[in-house]
Amino acid sequence: MSHLIHLNMFLDKGYHLTYCTNIHPGESWNEVFQNLKTYFPPLKKEISPDKPLGIGLRLSNKASEELQEDTSRLQEFKRWLQDQGLYVFTMNGFPYGGFHHQAVKDHVHKPDWTTQDRLDYTLRLARILAELLPEGMEGGISTSPLSYKPWLLEEDEQKVKATYTQATQNLVKLVAELVKLKEETGKIIHIDIEPEPDGLLENSREVINYYQEWLLPKGMQHLQEELSLPKEEATEAIYRHLQLCYDVCHFALAYEKPAEAFAKLKHAGIKIGKIQLSAALKSTLPEDVETRSEIAETMATLAEDTYLHQVVEKDKDGKLTQYPDLTFALQHIRKPGAEEWRTHFHVPLFTEQYNGLQSTQEDVAKVLLLLQQDPVTQHLEVETYTWEVLPKEIKKDLSTSIQRELEWVLQNINNSNNAENGSPEHRRADEIADR
Repeated sequence: MSHLIHLNMFLDKGYHLTYCTNIHPGESWNEVFQNLKTYFPPLKKEISPDKPLGIGLRLSNKASEELQEDTSRLQEFKRWLQDQGLYVFTMNGFPYGGFHHQAVKDHVHKPDWTTQDRLDYTLRLARILAELLPEGMEGGISTSPLSYKPWLLEEDEQKVKATYTQATQNLVKLVAELVKLKEETGKIIHIDIEPEPDGLLENSREVINYYQEWLLPKGMQHLQEELSLPKEEATEAIYRHLQLCYDVCHFALAYEKPAEAFAKLKHAGIKIGKIQLSAALKSTLPEDVETRSEIAETMATLAEDTYLHQVVEKDKDGKLTQYPDLTFALQHIRKPGAEEWRTHFHVPLFTEQYNGLQSTQEDVAKVLLLLQQDPVTQHLEVETYTWEVLPKEIKKDLSTSIQRELEWVLQNINNSNNAENGSPEHRRADEIADR
């Protein structure tokens, strides 16, 4: 099968491709392990029968504690991975608690980086990943963008400053522990901060400012004192162990072009530890505000109670207006001058059309093309987690959907290679959606 050739070539170049298992309900380790047993062996047989396949592991705080308390479970998991030809290279450490069958909304940011609980949880994940990670491979763990802006009163500068201060102190403590972990195990683990709408860090500009104004000056001082590191080594440790998770959906919501964002981050010395391949929902708004009712009706069917669905509106002058959730945004859909809505809804990659709506699928394709030109990271993770709340007409069998997402990525990688080599027009990747 052609996609097997694409995957083998991809793996041979040192890349790792998987999907994030946060799509599977289950907060206990037994539930997580059962999901892995159910979905990954059949997927490997179809996608990568002759080479190891990576796992994007999501462990809740509860599951991480269970693995820490009973190390025999971790050893059993390692044996199973070996037997199945699977490995773990990345983890999702953003959602701490329940992520399914309940109203998550802004609770996905709790506890934030001002708390000891968030620090303890992330360190626990790092130690687990160091145990699971194959020799010679770096591991990454995505995490929250420090905190959630709406919790902070923008006019209360003291509260904002206190949040930055405490979050930075905890992240610097984390770096010190990861330096020690590297010395003990030889494993490099980086924590990948994931900007998203309404996060304390939302875009490349805010990330760069945070590094320059908070993380580097505070971090260098702490590491020099705590670990007796020279200034240069302290700086290197921060850049090595604190990187960025580039969620394509989130950066599309900020209307940042991938090439520009990559260039700004590279110029600032900030590494991209992981790219989460995800697409936002996009709606082009007609100029006649009265004709937007059909779009409003379609969007209203997606305004569910589980996840936050922030909306970022662009008007005819390029001005961006942000709404905290889709339900609130719908009250403003007839706003004159509004041209486009982008909604935080991780829709499937393999199709660009949703009942008259579109997606930012093009940004994912651009990112895959940029990777051919400049491999800013080797960790790629499909993160389409809204399968359960999608409209019935879009839903497919979950196993089929997962495979279809990965095949779309592989087809686009092949398309990117052909484009780089000047090949003629070839089959579009979104034909996979017709399966």
